[in-house]
Amino acid sequence: MPPSSNHYVEYLLEQLASLRGVSSKSFFGGVGLVVGDTQFAMVMGSVLYFVVDDSTRSSYERMGGDCFSYTTKKGRIDVRKYFSVPAELIEDQDRLVALAKESIRVASSSKRVSKPRAKMARKRRQ
Repeated sequence: MPPSSNHYVEYLLEQLASLRGVSSKSFFGGVGLVVGDTQFAMVMGSVLYFVVDDSTRSSYERMGGDCFSYTTKKGRIDVRKYFSVPAELIEDQDRLVALAKESIRVASSSKRVSKPRAKMARKRRQ
């Protein structure tokens, strides 16, 4: 997968500028989009993926989005936490911001749920 274009990431940040504090962070072959300490999206190559959950995934599927996936020696791995945002929605700033807000909510909720699990796992190891 080609690295994410700086110009494309800059364009996405412009489209999402009404979300106060949105920024980008590079990571293993892509770019994460964050608000505060919550990563709600990632850009891999020229594809924008938003965080989804069981309550939002079906709307992305209806819009024609696909889950993020990658290939290993053992086969294809689907990461159903991230779904692609169709190109026509990226051009529609209002709809893109609405989806981003929903994705931020989902990502924030999943962080709150996973923190107690991490603490419990540490306690079990002690």
